[in-house]
Amino acid sequence: MAESNLCEKRGSGSRLKCLLIGMAAWGLVAGIGSEALADGSTLSNDFRLWSPVFLTVPLSTSFIGYAEVNPRLGEDVSNLNQLILRTAIGYKLNDHWSVWQGYAWNTVYQPEFNDEHRVYQQLSYKETFPLIKIMSRSRLEERWIDHTGGTAFRARTMLRVDVPLPKMIPNTSFVVFDEIFFNLNGISNGSSGQRFGPEAGFDQNRFFVGFNYEFMKQFNVDLGYQMQIINTRRDQLVNQINNTIMINLFINL
Repeated sequence: MAESNLCEKRGSGSRLKCLLIGMAAWGLVAGIGSEALADGSTLSNDFRLWSPVFLTVPLSTSFIGYAEVNPRLGEDVSNLNQLILRTAIGYKLNDHWSVWQGYAWNTVYQPEFNDEHRVYQQLSYKETFPLIKIMSRSRLEERWIDHTGGTAFRARTMLRVDVPLPKMIPNTSFVVFDEIFFNLNGISNGSSGQRFGPEAGFDQNRFFVGFNYEFMKQFNVDLGYQMQIINTRRDQLVNQINNTIMINLFINL
């Protein structure tokens, strides 16, 4: 508490340093926590590259169109592991809040081909403060996964913080975000009862740290590192950790 009060009393530059230190500490804690939950004998690791492209288009004063192409390379960036095509229509409730209805087609290629159709609903919030920008996204997904019976429901929520660095690097921001996923139910393979689909409970967590550079008002890019921890339903809560280079391209027309 004393350190927090001290940061409040300092100037804007010192407050920014405190914020950056706090974010770095959170990243370290998240990494240590995930390792503590994992059993080294069952833990899988992979180095990956994700390079999604996000397109946002105003359809009217209140409605927004959204499209996403999200290729993901795995197996030490040697093969296409996953491809997601996502689209949505959003409605702006005001300058900060918006609601969305969307659809996504998810294909997984490794270790074997599997596809999934998703319908999702989303609530988004964004706010700009003197020193930081905040964005949150809460999404409910209804998932129809190949070779499974029934509908899987998953909740996920993300909090993102952008810290502009105008005096250090113009048009650049320090970025950190965290997104956690929970399966709300489990689904099986119909009459056989064998579970090929997700089981209820913790699914995964994604923690990202990096930078955003704005080339122009309509185009900006994230570049950084993401740690993805996954529960693949073996003995331990965390069975896989993916170390990912993330390149997010944003196009806002």
